[in-house]
Amino acid sequence: MTRNKKVTSYDVAREAGVSQSAVSRVFRPGLSVSQKTRDKVMTAANAMGYRPNAIARMLITKQSGMVAVIVSSRANVNYPEVLSQVSKQLAARNKRVLLFTLDDAEGLDDLFEQIWTFQVDGVIALAAHFESEKLAQFEQHKIPVVLYNRNVPGAMANTVCCNHEQGIKQLILELEQSNPKNYLVLSGPKDSDVANERREIALSLLKQFGAKDVSVLFGDYSYQSGRDCLAQWLEKNPTPDAVICSNDTMAIGVIDEARDNHNIHIPNDMSVVGFDGITSSAWKSYQITTIKQPLEQLVKAAIEMLLEHIENPDSPPESRVLTGALIKGNSVKRI
Repeated sequence: MTRNKKVTSYDVAREAGVSQSAVSRVFRPGLSVSQKTRDKVMTAANAMGYRPNAIARMLITKQSGMVAVIVSSRANVNYPEVLSQVSKQLAARNKRVLLFTLDDAEGLDDLFEQIWTFQVDGVIALAAHFESEKLAQFEQHKIPVVLYNRNVPGAMANTVCCNHEQGIKQLILELEQSNPKNYLVLSGPKDSDVANERREIALSLLKQFGAKDVSVLFGDYSYQSGRDCLAQWLEKNPTPDAVICSNDTMAIGVIDEARDNHNIHIPNDMSVVGFDGITSSAWKSYQITTIKQPLEQLVKAAIEMLLEHIENPDSPPESRVLTGALIKGNSVKRI
């Protein structure tokens, strides 16, 4: 064999003294092969520097081995952790992530064209908003899609979501212990499905608890928007008894703004709650009362659902809702 000749599975089979199909089975996860054969093949493959051709494998299996993950540029702060979990869990199933970022709805058509071109096996949308007609395009191209942490009422889509209603109700019950006279809701961006759902749930539940004239300000999930929203409110209004934030990052911004610029004590003067359970929410200077999302379980459910629909494309859409855990911090006043 010349130095520049590419090593093939046939070369490995000849060197290991096994059939070419045995070599293929060793390098295709899930196929049966004895440990003795596996050892012989891997010894020969390592010695010869052989690795299977991904493109050739795609032609055989009719799958690219790639999953497109779409993340909005305005995604919630915990999405890097989610993306890490997605990549890790897909790699364990011999799939690779093809990452796409979406700045706004105008970029959807170009993004979709790239997805069709790469012929991905499936799509996980982490924080991107799609109208029903856009979701229908995935079905037309026979590419299964899972919407992560989103409920889409009426849409024929696979969804995996934290139980926002249950979580927010737990937060409000915590706040109600001190009988707050007025609430302020700080929402995430208007084009975020998650932010919209959390805001509407909070307003509906507060109405049930008898809260009247609840004010809403809109941020963008960021720390600075939490600070800015509270500063804007306090310019013309008294300190609210309780602030419900769309996520923990905004809640941290609210707490810092209250302490740094307005001499407001948390929680004696004002209670603050968040959502997500990010690491920094538990830092000693914050210790926010929040709902910790079961990220690993959510990602696992999303991937299992996607792989099921890749293998069984005619399966009906599924929806799974997982429960978050209430974290009782020190940001809520108790009497």
